[in-house]
Amino acid sequence: MSTGGPVGVAVVGAGVISGEYLRTLGSFPDVRVLGVADLDTDRAAAAAREHGVPVAGDLDTVLALPEVEIVVNLTVPAAHAEVATAALRAGKHVYGEKPLATVPAAGEKVLAEAAERGLLVGNAPDTFLGAGIQSAVRAVRAGTIGTPVAASTALLSLGPESWHPDPAFFYQPGAGPLFDIGPYYLTALVALFGPVSRVTATAGKGRARRTTGSGPKAGETFPVDVPTHVGALLDFASGPAAHSVFSFDSSLRRIQFEVTGSEGTLAVPDPNTFRGPLRLLANGEDEWRELPVDGATAGRGLGVLEMARALRFGEPHRASGALGLHVLKVMAAITDAAEHRDVRELGVPAPDGVAVTAPEPLPLGWDPSAPLLGAG
Repeated sequence: MSTGGPVGVAVVGAGVISGEYLRTLGSFPDVRVLGVADLDTDRAAAAAREHGVPVAGDLDTVLALPEVEIVVNLTVPAAHAEVATAALRAGKHVYGEKPLATVPAAGEKVLAEAAERGLLVGNAPDTFLGAGIQSAVRAVRAGTIGTPVAASTALLSLGPESWHPDPAFFYQPGAGPLFDIGPYYLTALVALFGPVSRVTATAGKGRARRTTGSGPKAGETFPVDVPTHVGALLDFASGPAAHSVFSFDSSLRRIQFEVTGSEGTLAVPDPNTFRGPLRLLANGEDEWRELPVDGATAGRGLGVLEMARALRFGEPHRASGALGLHVLKVMAAITDAAEHRDVRELGVPAPDGVAVTAPEPLPLGWDPSAPLLGAG
């Protein structure tokens, strides 16, 4: 493994989202994409050719590359923990797509494996590192809305099957609107308020089967094995509360993220993006006004870059496995609370010793395009 210069990474999973990661990572001078792997090695080879990556093959192929230091795990949720564990046992750090695993126990094992080997685990989403959410965090910390009181968030749609060519996995355990879209909102809320201490929830399922709307599988139906409409009430250890709705059952598409404080309300950008706008309605005012939005907007892969730099500089990284595990536990608690129609306490500080706090905002001027790690 390298001890200096740009950090070598390999992408595992050449599905739809891999194109955005490969494009973004390929633009960062502090990262070198060295390999692409997939169960379908032809698909891996096609992705590697398109993005100028030198090696393509299966998982073992890229794990055997000594220059690869970070494995970017973009497999389906059911494979996240297995692939992460294999990468860790090969001596690689891991940055994975959300969720960290399909159940907290599996996520805990991944972090325990990493700790035993002195390796790092990072986890998506990294959208909270983008200009929009970072500016919202700075505004709240600066007292722009006074003391934070509550948040209201919603993501309503009819689900991804109209555009995704193979959407069945979105409706299997580890996905659904809560596990697929929820991490963007929940991670942003933790960045704003710190860890969740208690949840209650309801959940339902609009249809037992769904139909693929595009691509070679168009017209094929598949089962729905998870709730597709989830409502949650969240209490944060720092005091505020949040009401969140995640739905794939709504013909009315809605994206909402509002934070209310003692002195006003902040309209936070879509947490599934990296940009603004960020708007403020102060107490006593009739019109919203836009606030400055400063920060990175490069796209998915910012978390990999921030982790790579942290690895070189020996610093903590923000899109961490501990944060991903906390969000996973929150989602599991929401699922359990909805099923049993009860309240679930998460316990803060965490009883398993994997503590999480609101990540510090990135420094103003943090530049993904700056070559900070030298030539190696």
